[in-house]
Amino acid sequence: MRSEKGRLFRIANKSSRRGALRIASKMRPVVRLPRREREASGVGGLSAFPSWLVVGLAFILLFAGCGGNAAVPLHQESKQVLVAASIPPIADMVRQVGGERVEVLTMVPPGASPHTYEPTPEQMRRLAAARILFLNGVGLEFWADKAVQAVGNPDLQVVVLSEGMPLLQSSEHAAGNPHLWLSPRRAMKYVKRIRDALIAADPEGEAAYRANAAAYLQQLRQLDADIRAAVATFHSREMVTFHAAWAYFIHDYGLHQAAVLETTPGREPSAAEVAQIVETIKRVGAPAVFAEPQFPPRAARVIAEEAGVPVLTLDPLGGTPPRETYIKLMRWNLEQLQKGLGGQP
Repeated sequence: MRSEKGRLFRIANKSSRRGALRIASKMRPVVRLPRREREASGVGGLSAFPSWLVVGLAFILLFAGCGGNAAVPLHQESKQVLVAASIPPIADMVRQVGGERVEVLTMVPPGASPHTYEPTPEQMRRLAAARILFLNGVGLEFWADKAVQAVGNPDLQVVVLSEGMPLLQSSEHAAGNPHLWLSPRRAMKYVKRIRDALIAADPEGEAAYRANAAAYLQQLRQLDADIRAAVATFHSREMVTFHAAWAYFIHDYGLHQAAVLETTPGREPSAAEVAQIVETIKRVGAPAVFAEPQFPPRAARVIAEEAGVPVLTLDPLGGTPPRETYIKLMRWNLEQLQKGLGGQP
């Protein structure tokens, strides 16, 4: 693995009229889509886009280029930096660090799955005016490379937050498990990279970004400590989850992945797989099955009923009350784990 110490902040499009932007060697963020993501997503141009999206985007860009004022990005009126983030947890981290200096566009809305969602024409129009696109990476945003090509924004910097971080493997993700943000310990690295990217794009806001990030990192350190204290009270550490989204959380906090209901997103387990999961639950004594609000709970209910355990919910994305922020989301999930694994609520 390459050391992050000497890494440069790379610009997605070197022809930007603002010129190439370098960051001192102490900075960490990365701003390109790794080759493994381009290969995993099968990107080869605009042919993979839905035809309605290509036509709609062409119309939007053509209209934006007509007239004297039509091409002025809307966010310039408020003098905020318009940035985009792929999923709600990352969008909230950007808001926490950016404060009032940024306007954040969330590409995958609350309630949708990043494994299947595609950007709308309106989102593409706004992305064409954005300064930064924050991605999780590891193949999660299968649409990202095509979207960046389609909007043709020479000022857009693509920051891949997971770049260079150690990955866990899972059968459902060929490039590695992408759900690093669900471990607060790894989310802290995301926050530092977000801070550095915002400073690079908006140097005048450096003091505010550093202060906001420092305060937010302290909250995340407290969250990490509270999770470790709660897990110490659990009567069971055997987790049966809808899919392998919680691998990093499980790894970092000493739990065990007993079984996964869907090894491939969108494909329900077969009858043989259901029987095997039920047998595993009974054998290891897993006290609950955890579903996810982004997917139908039918398979989880069938398995839980056969195994004689309750169904609870873990939410990997949040974005809606009472889980509208990343910290609220993780504390809500911790309460669910306490109920399911027999800890002290």
